[in-house]
Amino acid sequence: MLKITLALFCSIFMFAAPLLAANYTVYCANGKIEVDMRPLDQMVSARGKGTYAIAEYNNRTDADKHAKSLGGVGTACIKK
Repeated sequence: MLKITLALFCSIFMFAAPLLAANYTVYCANGKIEVDMRPLDQMVSARGKGTYAIAEYNNRTDADKHAKSLGGVGTACIKK
């Protein structure tokens, strides 16, 4: 019974994992580049109305690469 339960759990996780994929967003927040998992409304609430999304990625590595191409996390960004 344990093997069946474990197999069922693994199958459900394998099919549901893509639906649970985390999104990482490169933001301009308080005039600086930031990478975060929070949605825009939460970032605006935490960082202020001048916060905006620059790009969104499915993994942290790509988001960090984009942030680095802009100068890196903590670097000044152009305000909209």
